[in-house]
Amino acid sequence: MNKLKILNDPIYGFITIPNSLIFDLIQHKYFQRLRRITQMGMSYLVYPGAHHTRFHHAIGCIYLMQKAVNILRYKGVTISKNEEDALYAAILLHDIGHGPFSHAMEHSIVNGVSHEEISLLFMQQLNKEFNGSLTLAIKIFKGEYERHFLCQLISGQLDIDRLDYLKRDSFYTGVAEGNVNSERLITMFNVVNDRLVIEEKGIYSVEKFIIARRFMYWQVYLHKTGLVAEQLLIRVLKRAKELTNSRVELNCSKPLEYFLINDIKLNDFTNETLNIFSELDDYDIVASLKLWKNHEDFVLRNLCEMVLNRDLLKIKIKSKLIKDKDLNKHIADLIEMHKISEEEAKYFVFKGSILNQAYQTRHQNINILYKNGKIRDIVKASDHLNLKALSKPVTKYYICYPKQK
Repeated sequence: MNKLKILNDPIYGFITIPNSLIFDLIQHKYFQRLRRITQMGMSYLVYPGAHHTRFHHAIGCIYLMQKAVNILRYKGVTISKNEEDALYAAILLHDIGHGPFSHAMEHSIVNGVSHEEISLLFMQQLNKEFNGSLTLAIKIFKGEYERHFLCQLISGQLDIDRLDYLKRDSFYTGVAEGNVNSERLITMFNVVNDRLVIEEKGIYSVEKFIIARRFMYWQVYLHKTGLVAEQLLIRVLKRAKELTNSRVELNCSKPLEYFLINDIKLNDFTNETLNIFSELDDYDIVASLKLWKNHEDFVLRNLCEMVLNRDLLKIKIKSKLIKDKDLNKHIADLIEMHKISEEEAKYFVFKGSILNQAYQTRHQNINILYKNGKIRDIVKASDHLNLKALSKPVTKYYICYPKQK
């Protein structure tokens, strides 16, 4: 009974830990690390309140998953105790593989390895420690369990993950447009032919959810200031790796040093590597930025100062591709001003693209269940004129370069 603790969440109020396995997983050092991983990367440079962590988000997901299980059972959907416990474990651990500053450092600390792949490695290691009690949770997490709707609750276009992070990120940023009614949407959940559906009464809540998701991407997740800050952070690490490989000594924590020296791919993730990764968090990166801002290397020093002092590069976002001549002009200006090499200048002048697609019509559709038993995709079911447009990907292009001082 001592393990059925109650946590106080600013969004949902009191959250009860459902069983002793979840309590023990929360207590584990791998999970406690999420207290030191920011949920929204560098977004706090735009929205000062956005300092919440992956720990907050995972606990919120547990609350919503308990709601979903209760609602579906109430509507006659059979979910066994084992399946229920597996759902709680899978949603609790779904983001455990995030590196420092969440998405900002993905593919940077390690070479081409996503946070989902690292989450799976953590889950498999925890499964050994917990005597196989996560076997079903892993199956559901991987989307391999025969009851498909359980997998949809973990990963789908209207999953528990999205229902929490949209509401939570909206709350902490103060961007009201992202505030979705998660509990109302969950109340409308049902299952038909082993697929998750939304009852007809919930159609307007689904419309708002999709529109809110689009707003949050343009206004928050892809905000130009957050975008350029993330790019600078990625380049700090890239430069640090480059210098380390050239035998330049950099002061930093042991876990970060390990990933600077070694080029780690998915196949290199031994238990030892996983343990070292589990000791890496936002604080390692911030401490290194503070040390490296005084380094003699022009690139590293200036990149670190930009991030720490929020004195970022200028960024322009356009609907058309950025021309190479525009890029080359800024590179030439920087070389002339600071007498640096073209390779060094490219750390401060670069271009890229961003994509926003609020709803994918070809990927685990959100289906509406009518009272007569018919099922239709939300885009066809909705009379909202914008919804079809929101299912089309929108790509924008950006260029970053130093401000003229």
